[in-house]
Amino acid sequence: MKTLLDFIPILLFFAAYKLHAWFGVSKDEAMFFATPVLMAATVVQMAVIYYLDRKLSTLQKVTLGMILVFGGITLVLHDKRYIMWKPTVLYAGMSIALAVSVWVMRKDFLKTMLGSQLELPDSIWHKLNVAWVFYTAFMSISNAYVALYFSEEAWADFKIWGYVFPITFLIAQALFIAPHLKGDDDKEAAGAEDAAP
Repeated sequence: MKTLLDFIPILLFFAAYKLHAWFGVSKDEAMFFATPVLMAATVVQMAVIYYLDRKLSTLQKVTLGMILVFGGITLVLHDKRYIMWKPTVLYAGMSIALAVSVWVMRKDFLKTMLGSQLELPDSIWHKLNVAWVFYTAFMSISNAYVALYFSEEAWADFKIWGYVFPITFLIAQALFIAPHLKGDDDKEAAGAEDAAP
């Protein structure tokens, strides 16, 4: 369900952008029509997540804040570039933060965030952190490239078909960590060994 929730705001944004003519909005104004849809959908999305989990993660708070700020600036200044460059700024910030965590502070940020949910060896957490550094950098550069060298409509299309990258990455990540997960059977076996004389 949460995966579906992640997809809904961008899907509604894309639909509003593509169906602008149905609402009497010109093509030049389509982005300004779709932007508040994205903002409102993200607010509702975060409200539902908060209702289900009773909290929002740091990343979720940052994402919500950036969409509202960049979306607001887009509408106030009537400049499409701000909402189009929001993903690049967000992913670049994530990549830099993760890189600093791994190579400067020598800490595994992902383990800090998810360690209570997943039990993995430290070496695997480190590899995951490094993978996320390069993945977020790739996503930042990809969005920047499309925003710079392609049309506005091509960028809007990229918001949908570009989801192949995070989906592929998450599947690869799941396949990578699966053999290293410590299940209940492993815990029981470890407990039995510890209890043995």
